Amino acid sequence: MKARLVKGQAPGGQRTILADVLPLAAPLVVQIFPIYACNFRCNYCVFSTNPADRGFVSDEVIMGFGLFRKCVDDMTQFPAKLKVLRFVGMGEPLLHKQIADMVDYAVTRGIAERVEILTNASLLNREMTDSLLKAGLSRLIVSMQGLSSRKYKEVCHADVDFDRFVDNIRYFYENKGTCQLHIKMIDYALERPEQEEEFYSIFGDICDSIGMEYAGPIYPWVDYDRVLEGKEKEVTQFGLPVADLHICPQPFFTLQINPDGKVVPCYSIDYPCIVGDCNHESVTAIWNGDSFNRFRRKMLDGADGASAACKICNIIKHRLFPEDMLNDAAERLKGCYE
Repeated sequence: MKARLVKGQAPGGQRTILADVLPLAAPLVVQIFPIYACNFRCNYCVFSTNPADRGFVSDEVIMGFGLFRKCVDDMTQFPAKLKVLRFVGMGEPLLHKQIADMVDYAVTRGIAERVEILTNASLLNREMTDSLLKAGLSRLIVSMQGLSSRKYKEVCHADVDFDRFVDNIRYFYENKGTCQLHIKMIDYALERPEQEEEFYSIFGDICDSIGMEYAGPIYPWVDYDRVLEGKEKEVTQFGLPVADLHICPQPFFTLQINPDGKVVPCYSIDYPCIVGDCNHESVTAIWNGDSFNRFRRKMLDGADGASAACKICNIIKHRLFPEDMLNDAAERLKGCYE
């Protein structure tokens, strides 16, 4: 297998010790949530649930290109480049008709060291590959949901020609230039342990890095007792032990811009709060603003008291890296966010 096997670590490589660099003048990661829509209905995902049960997500389904352009222009005013600008969110980014144009604009403006997309890759045909690579995409992360058309139908309730899917991944890899391709398989989609080796056999020579991820009970609207059938593991999404989390690190190094331009401090769909609106404020002003800092200060007293959503959130518990732990640094950091 040519690909680097990723186990028990971040797919992007070595992480910064977060407590050592706070407070940050610029976020390390900005997530652009370009479209609130998905062509899959994965059993373990919130898209398998009734939209009316999810609460507020966004006033707009699709982010307009004008709003996106403003957000990127705003980010040029940060004193340092972002580590990552990532297209992801509650939906499939490749459904956005201007996704390649978005990548191109972000790359051209030079706001981030890396511009990446997290995708199910079902729409990654040759035309899409050519446009994304021409735009200067830095990394594509493909989230796999099975090793056959039948399994995709069972897990995602979608029709996927698996052989064509593999061919499209191969075409991307063979033409990617300096762009990195990471492929990950969710353990939920494997029917027996030996299929992990089958996954590596099929994709291990047509990507740069590869690894398993583990399904966990991260959305409050999904019946995980039924979906996971007792198969839940006491490990994070990345195979690390689940830690005792007192402080969520996400608001301290990341922000997410939703399709309607509203900014939230984390990746939870049950938002703890909205800290700004890019239609009326600059991204830099939001990042350094009173609303965001008040929320960070509350978080340093403990996630249970930061908001009702934070109190019941399982997302970061199942996505936490040891480098992001802030429990021991809380008292020192409180003065930074008064």
